[in-house]
Amino acid sequence: MTQYTLKEITRPSGGFAMLAVDQREAMRLMFSAAGMKGPIADQQLTDFKVSAAKILSPHASAVLVDRQFCYRQIIEQQAVANSCAMIVAADEFIPGNGIPVDSVVIDKSLDVTALKREGAKALKLLVLWRSDEDPQQRLQMVHEFNQLCHSHGLLSIIEPVVRPPRRGDRFDREQAIIDTAKELGDSGADLYKVEMPLFGKGTQPELLTAAQRLNEHINMPWVILSSGVDEKLFPRAVRVAMQAGASGFLAGRAVWSTVVGLPDTELMLRDISAPKLQRLGDIVDEMMARR
Repeated sequence: MTQYTLKEITRPSGGFAMLAVDQREAMRLMFSAAGMKGPIADQQLTDFKVSAAKILSPHASAVLVDRQFCYRQIIEQQAVANSCAMIVAADEFIPGNGIPVDSVVIDKSLDVTALKREGAKALKLLVLWRSDEDPQQRLQMVHEFNQLCHSHGLLSIIEPVVRPPRRGDRFDREQAIIDTAKELGDSGADLYKVEMPLFGKGTQPELLTAAQRLNEHINMPWVILSSGVDEKLFPRAVRVAMQAGASGFLAGRAVWSTVVGLPDTELMLRDISAPKLQRLGDIVDEMMARR
């Protein structure tokens, strides 16, 4: 059985410049926020995701897709460039309390053998971290996910995201990101996808110190995501995170969010999003060359 390595999802420099189009109900909300009238149909999400994969994957080392809205269409239309690896989201989002993702489980309907046969190199699992929920349950889910991936020769990517506790209102996001890394940073996954400290704001020394603190607790390669970071600040965030020990990014919003809801989607993805992704890839290569 072929056992994939991280080289499958990196650039020749060894850095990760990966694109995410696996947002689900969150993307629907983005279309609504962009001023599109009426209910946002599933097909609108699918069309956008497939277009993004076709146009942007030549500039990415890997693209993360979801089965709910776009995996089948991306396979059928051969939307992912040959130079780009495919990562499949293995998480099932459970809505509740007025939010699209209130809890997460491993999607039990996954046919991992088929995913690998159709080209998947890795799976990704979102892990919600709340200080008042059982850490053993989280660790067990990650362990089960790693087993699922590795038993099929696939890479395992975990994406711990912090949330306020269910009870009480005290929430220190920065400390929560560190506490999450202490808990899950040595959990046996192949790659750790993490939220950028300070939402990428603050001075460069402040960001670097926060990212270095995070790096101390992650005992595997790690990349940053772009949710919550102003897209204008994301290139600097990638640079600083890599200075602190990260190996790149796995991001969607910083690349394509500004074209959501615009006319001529494909043209906008080519003219606006592709140059952003190319620039981010150049930063990754530059920072890897310094090592």
